[in-house]
Amino acid sequence: MDTIAILQDCLEYVDSHLQDALTVEFLAARAGFSKWHFCRVFRWGTGLSVMGYVRWRRLAFAAYALNTGQKILDISLAYGFGTHSGFSKAFRRHYGCSPEIYRFHARAERPSLPDLSRMKKYQIGGILMEPKFNPLPALKLAGFVLRTNSNEGQNLADIPAFWSAYLADGRMERLHQEAFLKGHAEYGVCFMDASEAGALDYVIGVEIKPGTTVPDDYHVCEVPAADYAVFSTPPSDAADFSKAIQGTWQYIFNEWFPASGYEYAPGCADFELYDERCMGETGKVCDIYIPIVEKRN
Repeated sequence: MDTIAILQDCLEYVDSHLQDALTVEFLAARAGFSKWHFCRVFRWGTGLSVMGYVRWRRLAFAAYALNTGQKILDISLAYGFGTHSGFSKAFRRHYGCSPEIYRFHARAERPSLPDLSRMKKYQIGGILMEPKFNPLPALKLAGFVLRTNSNEGQNLADIPAFWSAYLADGRMERLHQEAFLKGHAEYGVCFMDASEAGALDYVIGVEIKPGTTVPDDYHVCEVPAADYAVFSTPPSDAADFSKAIQGTWQYIFNEWFPASGYEYAPGCADFELYDERCMGETGKVCDIYIPIVEKRN
C-alpha cells in the first residue's frame, strides 16, 4: 500500500477503536513505521499530530453521543477523558461551550470518516474538519478595496497581489494604529456585483469600534447579518498558506456544498478571517465564513 492508503487504514482503525487505549507506539507499529517516521508521515497526511487527531475524533463522537441521553460522565469515561471536568474542559476548548449547553442547543451528526485521497485532490495537505455553524450580526468594516472579476481566474491573481501590496506598503501598519479599530483581526471579504458579470469588490478591513469616526480615505462597508458555515484551513507553513486557503475554497464548492443540504445565501458576502493564528511562520490557520441557507426543494 502507498502512504495515503496506510494512513487511511489507520484512520479507519482509530474510528473503530476510540474507546480503547490508543497510543502512538501501537499505531506506528500497526502501520509498520518507526514512531518518529509515523509521527512525521501522519502530520504530513492529516495536518494533525497523532494524539491530536485521536482527541479530535473522540470529541466528535462524544458530541454525537450527547444526542443519546447518556450521562455526560459515562460519555467522558467511554471516550477516555477520565473525569467529567477533564472532558468538559476539552469539549469547551474545541466547541466553545460546555457539553451541557451543546446538548441543549445542538445535535451532532455521526462523524464521517475523513477521506485523505479527496483532501489531496484539493492540495489541502491535511484533514479538513466539518464546518461549525455560526450566526453573526452585521459587521461594519473599514479598510481598502480592490475591484476585480472572476473572468478567466483574474481574481486568483489580483487578490494575492492586493494582499502583498497591503502588507508591504505601510497600509497595514497605518490601519492597525487607527482609533476606530475594534480589534486586530483582519477580514478579506468578497462583495459580488450582480450588475456586471463576474465583477466583485474585495475588501481588506478591520471591524470599526462603535461611535468612532473613520477618515474619508478608508473604504467603509457592511457585511450583512447571516448564518455561516465556518471552515478552518489546515495548519500550514507560510510558504503553503495560500495553497491551503485556495484548496479549502475548492473543497467547499466542489465537495461540501453539493452534499450539504445548504446553498449560498443570496444577498450576503463570504469572507476570510485572519486572527492571531495567522501570525507565525508555521501552523498558520484562517477561517472561511460561507453564508448559508437550507437548500430549497
